[in-house]
Amino acid sequence: MNRRELIDAVAFATGLNRDITGEVIDGLIAAIMKAVARGDTVQLIGFGSFSPGKRSARVGRNPVTGEEINLAATRTVKFTAGKHFKDVVNAPR
Repeated sequence: MNRRELIDAVAFATGLNRDITGEVIDGLIAAIMKAVARGDTVQLIGFGSFSPGKRSARVGRNPVTGEEINLAATRTVKFTAGKHFKDVVNAPR
């Protein structure tokens, strides 16, 4: 599902028009990104949580040449699915 399909599905489910639904989805995504960038965790009960993470500096390997390269430490984003989300995914079809 891409962004347009998501907007269409949410618009259909809520009865809102697509333009308003697109603005709401864009606002939701922006708010989650800002919060996680600040170091906060965003919990959506039943759906899951987005939280900041860290990846330590390490030595990697160039897959073509086999040469070792130093990879800098980076900040990452973790998503942990909530119980209800897991139950829906694991439900028999």
